[in-house]
Amino acid sequence: MEFALQKLPVLVLLIPMLSFLVLAFFGKRLPRGGDWFGTSLLFINLAISGFILIAFGVAGRYELNLEWFNLGNNNVLGLTKFFAGFQIDELTAIMLVVVNAISAFVHLFSIKYMEGDTKYTRYYAFLGLFTFSMLGLVLTNNILLMYVFWELVGLSSYLLIGFWYEKKAPQEAAKKAFLVNRIGDVGFFLGISVLFLTIGSLTFTDIFAGVAAGKLAGGTLTAAGLLLFCGAVGKSAQFPLHVWLPDAMEGPTPVSALIHAATMVAAGVYLVARIFVILSADALTVVTFIGIITAFISATIALTQNDIKKVLAYSTISQLGYMIMAIGVGAYSFGFFHLVTHAFFKACLFLTAGSVIYGMHHIQDIREMGGLRKKMPITFYTFLMATLAISGVPLTSGFLSKDAILSATLAFAGVNGGVTYIVPILAFGVAGLTAFYMFRLLIITFLGEPKNQEKYDHCHESPWQMTIPLISLAVLSFFGFFSLNPLSADHGWFLSMVKMPESILAGTKGAFYHILPLEEFTEHLHHAHTTAMILSLLISGIGILTAFVFYYWKKVNVDKLTDSIKPLYNFSLNKWYFDELYDKTAVAFTMSLSRLSSWFDAKVVDGVVNGSASFTRVFSKYTGLFDNIFVDGLVNLMGGLVGAFGLLFRKFQTGKIQTYIAFLVFGIIILYFVFRAM
Repeated sequence: MEFALQKLPVLVLLIPMLSFLVLAFFGKRLPRGGDWFGTSLLFINLAISGFILIAFGVAGRYELNLEWFNLGNNNVLGLTKFFAGFQIDELTAIMLVVVNAISAFVHLFSIKYMEGDTKYTRYYAFLGLFTFSMLGLVLTNNILLMYVFWELVGLSSYLLIGFWYEKKAPQEAAKKAFLVNRIGDVGFFLGISVLFLTIGSLTFTDIFAGVAAGKLAGGTLTAAGLLLFCGAVGKSAQFPLHVWLPDAMEGPTPVSALIHAATMVAAGVYLVARIFVILSADALTVVTFIGIITAFISATIALTQNDIKKVLAYSTISQLGYMIMAIGVGAYSFGFFHLVTHAFFKACLFLTAGSVIYGMHHIQDIREMGGLRKKMPITFYTFLMATLAISGVPLTSGFLSKDAILSATLAFAGVNGGVTYIVPILAFGVAGLTAFYMFRLLIITFLGEPKNQEKYDHCHESPWQMTIPLISLAVLSFFGFFSLNPLSADHGWFLSMVKMPESILAGTKGAFYHILPLEEFTEHLHHAHTTAMILSLLISGIGILTAFVFYYWKKVNVDKLTDSIKPLYNFSLNKWYFDELYDKTAVAFTMSLSRLSSWFDAKVVDGVVNGSASFTRVFSKYTGLFDNIFVDGLVNLMGGLVGAFGLLFRKFQTGKIQTYIAFLVFGIIILYFVFRAM
């Protein structure tokens, strides 16, 4: 068993890289562009990950460290060896299954969805690269190496979002996602630097031990935690860096299921879960409020969107806010539980949306749909199952995880009081909004009468390559997969494996937040459970009922209602004007700074360079004149004189003996008279 744990994680990591390399270099030579190769490898990887999960339950935590690089003894840091490796614990083992399961289903679904695309093989190669990057992020036990894979995930998402780069919208969406994520990643890297400089190690085990030993404490610890959290804000699309994810829907729909529902965006939540035990009370307060603000803002925007993928995108942001909030209030296990349940039912929702788009010949506006239940029954029932799960209806996995999180918010407010009561109020409100907008989406898309008769007439159920992933993910959204008790997951395998850890800083208190010892916090959770369950069922039920009243039974004229609250409706429809605000502020400032930098470069930097060049040219001109007139003149004069003397003496060099005797006699005569005169 130990041998398997040592070797299999490396194999799990390398299999997707093999898929990428083979398809990138030889894919076009393989039958069907190599789609079968990448898909087969991912299902094999899923099987290996399942074995690791089972083996972990027997063998427990395992970690392997290898020397990464050596700086030698003569360096200013005083450090010589740096270690990196991988670790298998409950988070890693479960995430391996989640990432590989979603990736495998997306590979299978894409066979028909992407059929005929001119870049078909490249698409599958990019899927392999992304899966490799995400698995590396999950497996590593070193925060700097996590950052390396973190950036590879960013690169992979850029390539997949902008896959149809010949169109302008995917180009802009890919750039926006890449740049917005870089903002958060700068903070992440600074946080890593603080940990390294204070603790002197990069492995999670050493970091936790260093904080426990007091090497990093107080305001510096809070700052380090919040800087690391910046990475999660960017990657998991938290307020105020949430604006990239809805635009990322310009990528292929299976990509939306893989990256923006279950894996990449979950990386931020995974990071916060990893560092939870060292987050100070003040840092956790910020995490909590960022999470609930994100959940609320995104839920209100999803109410009015008409693009089927945009509704799901804002739903994703809202649910990610739920996960972040859950970890912030101390419910580490519940936040991670919701990450896993959400991965399955949200991937199901995105893939069913892809099935609808495929059947409707790439129409995404729900106002042109309707009545699709009769044409696409499998797609409808799987969408219904996933919608029930995200709405927190009993007998679904979503009910178990959301109910647990809502219990934690009540316990959090009960302990801390005051302003913290806004957290459960907004959390329960978001639960109601989620149920409303998801059933609005289901009713408009699948029920009622068709809006576009031509597209409806040609619509049909998707092929088996697309429906099998839908059915599988719908089954995984059922409560029985996680717990035998439909009302609580406390004794199910998941929460039995992923236990709440004791915070290293338990007992400390921040401005609003008291980090309770684990036993005391668990007791508060137990008391809040029944109240939270009743409230969540009531509020979700009201949300679902309201959606049917508005959009199915049509007891309320929605058009008149929206006209009566036009400013609020437009505020939601235009996404709280965040893009416009950022265009007028951050983007405008950046562009102005760019123009100023360009002017400075052109006028000052280039001016100095051009001035130097002009001076050099003038100086060279006069130097050339001096060289031509004086230097060359002197040389030419000497040459002329030598030439003249040469011409003169050439007259005497006749080569005749008689002439030389005559010159000799003549010279002697002259010398005679000269000496005589003296």
